[in-house]
Parts: sequence; structure tokens; C-alpha cells
Amino acid sequence: MKVSLKYYTIKYMIVILLLIIAVWAALFYAYILDEVYDNVDDGLKDRKIQIIKAVYHDPKLLDSKDFGFNEFKIKAISESEYKDKNRLYNKMFYMEYDDKDQPYRVLETDFIDQFGKRQRLEIRTSTVEQDELVYDLTTALIVLYILLVISILAVNGYLLNKAMRPFYTILDRLKKYQFGVSASNEAQNYSIKEFEELNVEIEEMIERNELVFHQQKQFIENASHELQTPLAIVINKIDLVIQNDDPDKKNMNFLTEVKGDLRRMAGLNKSLLMLSKIENSQFNKTSKVDFNEMIAELVKSYEDFIEFKKVKVSIIEKGFFGADFNPDLADILLSNLLKNAVKYNSQDGDVNIIIEDNRLIFQNNGSGVPLDKTQIFNRFYKQGSDHSSTGLGLSIIRTITKQYPVWDIVYEFQDGMHCFILSKNNA
Repeated sequence: MKVSLKYYTIKYMIVILLLIIAVWAALFYAYILDEVYDNVDDGLKDRKIQIIKAVYHDPKLLDSKDFGFNEFKIKAISESEYKDKNRLYNKMFYMEYDDKDQPYRVLETDFIDQFGKRQRLEIRTSTVEQDELVYDLTTALIVLYILLVISILAVNGYLLNKAMRPFYTILDRLKKYQFGVSASNEAQNYSIKEFEELNVEIEEMIERNELVFHQQKQFIENASHELQTPLAIVINKIDLVIQNDDPDKKNMNFLTEVKGDLRRMAGLNKSLLMLSKIENSQFNKTSKVDFNEMIAELVKSYEDFIEFKKVKVSIIEKGFFGADFNPDLADILLSNLLKNAVKYNSQDGDVNIIIEDNRLIFQNNGSGVPLDKTQIFNRFYKQGSDHSSTGLGLSIIRTITKQYPVWDIVYEFQDGMHCFILSKNNA
């Protein structure tokens, strides 16, 4: 799944932040407990000194056999039990108020009283409940993590939106850019160095491409026009030879074939020029086009050709097919589809033009063999043995539809009919 640049790093940042907080929480928990126990231990050691001093002044304290109000007890021990070190440990004691065991820190130490007897002193003091500390710390960290994530998303989104604004401006210009179409060249001032350099490089690249484009366009147009002139002259000269010199049958056939080849060359030249113009976006102006009306007019204008081919053309209107389209391209598109359906149809065949809201279907009988879907729209692919064909008609159709992203042309062979389906997606 592709994501925007401003959200690309956030997913990793959130995971890393979670790990960092988890490690930090463990270290912080250990540090807090160590600090708490260190302070409690210092207090217990100080109380030990005070209690032993009090015992020397008041021997009655030696009778404190249980933890009482002062939270200490003293019991006599034997010489073998005597240890000359402080022992600190944690222990759970029942608390009547809470009606459950609570954690205590206990200091255990041995001393010799004023009577020369060995005594063991135990002092206890309540400490934090570790499970409650863990719960409170975890709750606080979860809240902190959520607030951090929200803050990062908000700040990161705001800052990146602000910082990436020049990038989106450049990207929008590139999306709208078309070869040969002049665009506003307002000077842009970017505060970010990298975007400034990117903009400069893109401007220079566009200038180079425009120069090459115009040179290529000029060359193709000049070459095509220059070719059309000598071809037309040669064809006219052949016509004059045929009309004036009264050649024999053999030479007549030869001249007729040469004339046919020259006409085919002229048609090929015009088709290639047309393809070049379409691919170079020279037909970029659009307007509302009524395809229903245009089809009806085209059928009328091709009446002679249709009668010559002895084909019946039927227009079946099931809806209204209208769109924003270049009128010249629409005329070329429909003309090629109609000529293709009539030209390659069988004698006394049928051509059905079905008009729906989002589809145009051109059906014709033609040969009973389906065509190659993978090749039919390629340049110079020929449907049959007709040498007069340039093999560019369907290629021009495909090239036109490519100029409009939501349009498509497909070929199907259904119920013995060759179907060319032109569709548009309004979504």
C-alpha cells in the first residue's frame, strides 16, 4: 500500500517511540525503586541508632516483642545467632485497615545491650506497592505515548504540509504540463534550497524538451508536406499519360498499379502525419460533442461509399453518448470506425452502430474468423489481403483514445459479428 511522503516515516517513528518509551519506563521504574529503597534504608538505619540509644536509657524497651506503635521489636538471641551486619529485605505484613498484606521494608540488626546480652532488633516501615506503582506508571506512560503520537502527527502534518507545499506546486505543474502548450512562467521563490534546485532543473528540462519537440514537429510537418507535393505531381502526370498517350493494355495496367501505390503512399503519409499530431497533443482543445448527431451526419456523408459496398448500416440509439472531446478528433475517431466497419464487411452485410449512454458499439459481419486482439490495434497490422490499406486506421483510433484516460477501445467477436466497443468511464 502506497502512502504519502509525510506519513511514510511516521509509522516507523511511532514504533521506535514505543520501544524507546518501553525501555525508558523499565529503567525509570528500576531507578525509582532504587531511589525509594535507598531513602527508606537510610531512614531505617537512622532509626536503628535512635532505638538502640533509647534502649540504653530505658531498659523497658527490651520487652518490645511485637511490632507495635513504633514499628520495631527486640528479641534475645544466642551467641551463635549473632551477626555484626545490617540485613535489609522486603516482606509482606497484614494491614488491618486494608485487610490485606502490604509491602514493608525491614531492617534486621544485632546489638549487645547494657546488660551484656545479645539482642536482635527488627525495624519495619511501609513502602510503595510495586504492583500499584507499575499500574500507575504504565497508565501514565500510555497517556504520554498517545499524547506524543497525536502531537507528532499534528506537528509533523502541519510542518510537512507547509514544507512540502512547493513540492506539490511543482508536481501540479508537471501534471498539467503538455508538450507544445504554453504555460504561465511566473517566477517562483522557494525558501527550501532543494525545491529551488528541483524547480530550476525541471524548468531547464522542459525548455530542452520543448525545443526538441518543436524541432521534431516542424521536421515531420515539413517532411510530410514536402512528400505530398511530389506525390500529387507524379499522380497527376500519370493521369495525363493515361489520358493523352493512349497506352496499350499492358502499360495501362502498369501505370494504374503505380498510381495506386502512389495514392497508398500519399494516404500513408497523411495517416502518419495525423498520428504524429495526435501524439504531440496538437488536438488539445475540447468542447461538448454530441456523438449521436455526429454519427448520423457521418452515415449520411458516407452514403455513396456504403451503397458502393452494398452494406446496410443501422443506427440503434439506446441512450445519449456525449462527452467533452476535441471535435476534430471525434470526427476522425468515428470516421475510422465507420469506414473500417463498412470497408471490411462482406457484400450485402450489416453494420450496426449501437449507441448507449457510455458505450458505442460498431458491429459488422466481415469474415467469420475472429481477429487477433493483441495485434489489431498495432500500427501496420492489416486485417486481410487488401493492399490498399495503410494498416494505420485502428492504430489512429487507439492513439486518440489514449489521449483521454477514461476512454478505451476494445475488440470482441460475438455471434459471428466483429465488434469494436468504444467506452468511457464517467466515475
